[in-house]
Formats: sequence, C-alpha cells, structure tokens
Amino acid sequence: MLETLTYINADYPWLFAAFSFIFGAIVGSFLNVCIYRIPAERSVVFPGSTCACGEPIAWYHNIPILTWLFLRGRASCCGEKFSVRYPAIELLTGALFYASWVIHSPLIAIIGFLFIAFLICSTFIDLDYMIIPDRFSIGGMLIGVVLSILFPSLQDVEGQAIMQNIESGVHSIIGALIGSGLVYWIAVLGEIVFRKPAMGEGDVKFVGFIGAFCGWQGAVFAMFGGAFIGTLILLPVLLLGRIFGWKQGVGTGESEAAEESEEPVAFGSQVPFGPMLAVGGLVYFLGFDQYVDAYFADFVLSFFGK
Repeated sequence: MLETLTYINADYPWLFAAFSFIFGAIVGSFLNVCIYRIPAERSVVFPGSTCACGEPIAWYHNIPILTWLFLRGRASCCGEKFSVRYPAIELLTGALFYASWVIHSPLIAIIGFLFIAFLICSTFIDLDYMIIPDRFSIGGMLIGVVLSILFPSLQDVEGQAIMQNIESGVHSIIGALIGSGLVYWIAVLGEIVFRKPAMGEGDVKFVGFIGAFCGWQGAVFAMFGGAFIGTLILLPVLLLGRIFGWKQGVGTGESEAAEESEEPVAFGSQVPFGPMLAVGGLVYFLGFDQYVDAYFADFVLSFFGK
C-alpha cells in the first residue's frame, strides 16, 4: 500500500500535499477538544462539542478554520465570541502536517503526523496548566520505541530485516534515555544552583518522548536548540509584557466554542519549558536533522579521533 502511495505521490504530488493540510486541520479541530478536556479528565469523544450557552454545535458549524471565518469568530446560537486560538491551532496543525508530507517519505510523514499532534497538544496544555500529561510523554515514548522497531526508517537504520528492527529500537531507547537523563541532571543542578525547581518532571519525560522518535541527537537539540529558539521569542515578549503590564491567562474556557477565561498572573512569572522543547523537536524533525546529525558526527569524530 505504501508503495502505491509513493507512486501516486510521485505523479500527483499536489494531491496528497493538499490532503495532508486538510487532514491536519481536521486533526487540529480534535486537538482543540483534547487540549481543553484532557486536563479536566473528561472524555474527548462524548459528549460532542457544545457552545458556552450549552447548545450542541452542529457539524456544519464545526468545519475547521472556515467556520470561524464565516461566523466571524462568534457562536451561531448565541453570538458569543470564541477565541482565535481554535482556528489558529487548526491552521498550525494543517501547515505542520503539510510540511511533514513534503519533507519526508510517505511512511515517515504519516508517523510524523502522530508526533506533531502529540507535540501540539502537549504545548498548549503546558501553556494553559503548566503540566504535560503522561499520556503524551510516557505514552508517546513507548509509541516511539514500538514504531522505531516496526519501521526502522524512522531512525534511518538500514540492514538485514531482523537486525535493523532491533538496531532501530535500540536507537529509540537510547534517545529516550539520553534525552530524559540530560534534562533530569540539568534540573538537579539547576535546583542546587538556584535553590528552587528549575524544571518539572513532565519536561524530563517529554524530552524522552522526543528522543524516542528522533534519537538522541533530536533529544539534545530539542533541549538546547529549543531553549535557544524559545529564548529568542520569549525574551522580547517578556520585555514587552513588563513595559505594557500584560497578563498571562491560565486555564481555558467553559467550552470548545467559548472564549477562554483568564486567571491573571503576572506575565513571565511562570515560563513553561515544554513549548520550547516542542519547537526544538519540530525544527529537528522537519528538516534540520541533517545539519544536527552532521554536526554531532563531526564532533564525535574529532573527539575520539579518526
């Protein structure tokens, strides 16, 4: 089946690329539900999405991106405004699914859809609640190891059938261990130096999840590259926040179609590290891996000698 997809994709590259974006937007709509309901320990399946006024949202008013545009950001039943974040997540998911499909082979792209979905869910839950659920970190780690064993190309391993599966699984486990171990010891040292927790346990497990999918190189880059990228984005925002006295909202709204309620917190008083790790993992997975892997290969070669 994958070979058939490859042939069709070679003849009509725009077809699957467009479908990947549409599929990503649909998944993004479901991720909005997950981001709101999972921290509240509610089912992500039942009941269906409802407005803040309690009215069920009809399927034709639940079309990703387009519904928000057509209704101009307001609920059709009561006219209440709902956040622009919902179509933004749908658009972001669609764009990242599209990038995954364009950059990778069909198999790796499809696996990447799951990886990206976990990263997006974890990012926005961490932004809202300062937690990363274990189902995404530990669960994602286990899924990454299993997928690496089943599909060695995820870890870029080639060779004889059984041996390449074993080697790919080992690469994934090593990535998870190095990633989580690296963050753990940085957190321990940070707590000693600053005398307060520098990172949460969720971050430790989250980097392990990234390492299970991307190997130890991806885990290391997610840690340091993600921190660098996040700092470039975060510092100007924190500076502007102090100048203009912005507030950071914690928590989400009453329903998937409602504006998020905000509990004001001094902007910058809490800085979740999960989103930075996710950005690093995304950058690595979506094309930067070749540069990172080449750098580490040269580093290892120069360190241990020829």
